[in-house]
Amino acid sequence: MTLTKTQPDLNRLDLASRFVNFLLSIKPLADFAKSRARKMMIDRAEELGVPWRDNVKGFEQLNWDEQFKAIAKQDLEYPEYYLNSFHAYESGNLSWLAAWEVESAAYAVHAKIWSEAGIEGDTQLRDSYHQVLKKFIAKSPQDIVDVGCGVGMSTFTLQESYPDANLTGLDLSPYFLSVAQHRAQQQNRQVNWLHNAGEKTELPDNCCDLVSACLVFHELPQDAAQGIIQEARRILRPGGYLAIMDMNPQSATFQKMPPYILTLLKSTEPFLDQYFDLDFEKALTNAGFSKIESVINSPRHRTILAKV
Repeated sequence: MTLTKTQPDLNRLDLASRFVNFLLSIKPLADFAKSRARKMMIDRAEELGVPWRDNVKGFEQLNWDEQFKAIAKQDLEYPEYYLNSFHAYESGNLSWLAAWEVESAAYAVHAKIWSEAGIEGDTQLRDSYHQVLKKFIAKSPQDIVDVGCGVGMSTFTLQESYPDANLTGLDLSPYFLSVAQHRAQQQNRQVNWLHNAGEKTELPDNCCDLVSACLVFHELPQDAAQGIIQEARRILRPGGYLAIMDMNPQSATFQKMPPYILTLLKSTEPFLDQYFDLDFEKALTNAGFSKIESVINSPRHRTILAKV
């Protein structure tokens, strides 16, 4: 892992990106791109030995009513951006199928980050993130909030790195959180799961030492991203850290991505342009953070750390 600092990519969309956006504004073409992206994902996963379809069948046989009722906040008002189609699911993250498939999808998406990684690519990516955390955060955090925790993959790896910490996994999808709770019970893990928005956690002021957002910010419009940064500042104790691991817009992978592949990617990530254009240093500074570091942790990803 190369600990090389990067600066945010502030370049406006290039011609190819604008052309892709035009294509995706035509619904039949957008629907075709989504279906192609989904097929490519499933095929890649099963070539790697990930039993995507069998995993879904296994989840389908379980009774999720009790898990869902225990997790879901019935009066939660979802932000408008979260009701978009994400990852080729028309209902986005608010569906059982999305929750049942996310782990298999992660293995497929991250398989080619390193040429020889294969199915271990996802594990290597998360390990590379935790190496950065250990390098820059000298004192082990005691209370950690994992924003956008999904089905718990990021939460469980945080727990393995910091076994003595109290973990809270926060997500807007009660479907994802139900799967996370199921996984936690299977593995005898203790995690507090919280159904809420990252920009409005309802957690107390100064309640944690680390707010982690792993592969979350590329799914956010800029106002939501800035809201999460401000909320993280509120709930962090003095000396605490916000850590963001996500795509690196300056990586060669994205700079040289063929228009066809870019079209497939954008069809599943509606706010990717806003993420690529967000000035993280400015947003973090405006929220009151200092000692901002940006570190390359994979050929396609960066980790941004900011201290209270």
